[in-house]
Amino acid sequence: MSEILTITLNPALDINTETDHVVPDVKLRCTEPQVDPGGGGINVARAIQYMGGKATAIVAAAGHNGNRLLDLLGAEGIPTVKIPSPGETRSSVVVNCKETGLQYRFVLPGPPWSDEHVRNAIVTTVQNAPEGGLIILSGSQPPGVPLDFEESLSTAIRHAGARLIVDTSGPALRRIVEDHTSPPFLLRSDDEEAEGLAGRKLVTPADTAAFSRSLIENGVAQNIIFARGAEGSVLTTAEGSWLATAAKVTVVSKVGAGDSYVGGFTLSLSRGSSIQEAARWGAAAASAAVTTEATQLCRGEDVERLLPQCKLIPL
Repeated sequence: MSEILTITLNPALDINTETDHVVPDVKLRCTEPQVDPGGGGINVARAIQYMGGKATAIVAAAGHNGNRLLDLLGAEGIPTVKIPSPGETRSSVVVNCKETGLQYRFVLPGPPWSDEHVRNAIVTTVQNAPEGGLIILSGSQPPGVPLDFEESLSTAIRHAGARLIVDTSGPALRRIVEDHTSPPFLLRSDDEEAEGLAGRKLVTPADTAAFSRSLIENGVAQNIIFARGAEGSVLTTAEGSWLATAAKVTVVSKVGAGDSYVGGFTLSLSRGSSIQEAARWGAAAASAAVTTEATQLCRGEDVERLLPQCKLIPL
């Protein structure tokens, strides 16, 4: 079984609460908040733990929020490696409106990084890179982290023979697509990002597959996954493309679905599954995640229950 390491440069304390209705200019009385450790790589490590696996989380943390976040991870039994970061670890707030059922998500920016903090992140990752294992870089980048961070990290860990999985969006994703001298093992993002990169609507899974194949042919990544919401996710490799269908479930909250997908996919891959079977596990984990409330992730028993509904359809 391959070891798994996750990296979270811009973590957050996720605060979830609810109120009767959301209106401007008045005090909104909220319920007792639920506080969870959050951020892409952290959530992936937590999802892996909930599915019976184990991942070590490299976490950039600072200040009171950072200490509380590390304490919460410790209470869940997740091994962590701290990267000292500047300022105070950020918070994010999710407010659920009882009246409408709508969810409001407020995400604060992280503290700006210096070149020294960036170097520390790469050195720490190299020191902890599992030989022949899987490394997941997931989540947003703090201000000051260069857009070519993924490329620098990919080059630095090459000696360990680890496979790098990158789950990103926005300018960092565009940088990988436009300047890809060190392509990762796998690149993942969602359909909205894919359409932004393609400059056109990707109406069908086959459209997403065709666009993904063009990226692989251009050396952007060895393998690519683009999520397509309730349809599932499209996996493309050098050998072909497949739609890993989502299970038919009642959606409670979409928060954490992408991170749960990456967790299910990576855990399955670490256990020796084919990349196609790993995509099916990812689809089941994402489907399980949307049935849970607020910032909760997938539950292991739900993933196994929903897995038979998740099919692989060649494209």
